[in-house]
Amino acid sequence: MRLLADKVAVVSGAGTVSSIGAATARVFAAHGARVALLDIDEQAVRQSCKELGESHRAYVTDVADEGQCRQTVTDILSDFISIDILVNSIGIVHGTRILDITQQEYDQVLDNNLRGNFLLSQAVLPHMKARGSGNIICISSIAGQSGGGVFGSSHYAAAKSGIFGLAKALARELAADGIRVNAVAPGPVDNDFTKGRMTRQIKDEIASKVPLGRLGTPEDVANACLFLASDLSSYITGIVLDVNGGLLIH
Repeated sequence: MRLLADKVAVVSGAGTVSSIGAATARVFAAHGARVALLDIDEQAVRQSCKELGESHRAYVTDVADEGQCRQTVTDILSDFISIDILVNSIGIVHGTRILDITQQEYDQVLDNNLRGNFLLSQAVLPHMKARGSGNIICISSIAGQSGGGVFGSSHYAAAKSGIFGLAKALARELAADGIRVNAVAPGPVDNDFTKGRMTRQIKDEIASKVPLGRLGTPEDVANACLFLASDLSSYITGIVLDVNGGLLIH
């Protein structure tokens, strides 16, 4: 069953092959969507797109830049005519302690993890509102629920917590326009999001604390996004969907 047949999906942070964004692009494409892959890394996003096939397109975009977000959406609409789904999956993590966080690092973390969600959502919304339908999914983190984690500290946790508030506020504001907005909160994922700082030993230690006995995979999160993007969740908006193997049971 192709859950996203004839849909157009925009996925940010889709460059790095092991990322949640790239996995989401692959899963969406497998379910019939045509995917616009966004990333600031030109080589990586073009390679990810090439692996999906000719029906998909890559766009080099800094989602923290309002002008680039708006231009990219204009380009996507020129190529695809419509946008049905937006997955905000861009993000970076730093574990710097509060007294050592510089203004530059703070801005970088907040810009990529929160501002990017806001600006890209803002850019697609005029089109979605005009059509009377749309679906936005914001990738947050368990760090926004627990106050940080192994590597994500105060600025990262604040940004990821902010994504919850943004998604809920947009869900409330846009429901009458036929637009659903939800957030996904992954637990620790077995990829290289921390750029080598999460060693195999650290991953094994974390996995030992997860009730399901393992770390998540990018595909685990992508499948959650597929559910929220499809009509299977047509009566769901404004939620935070936990994907953490039971690591944080409320």
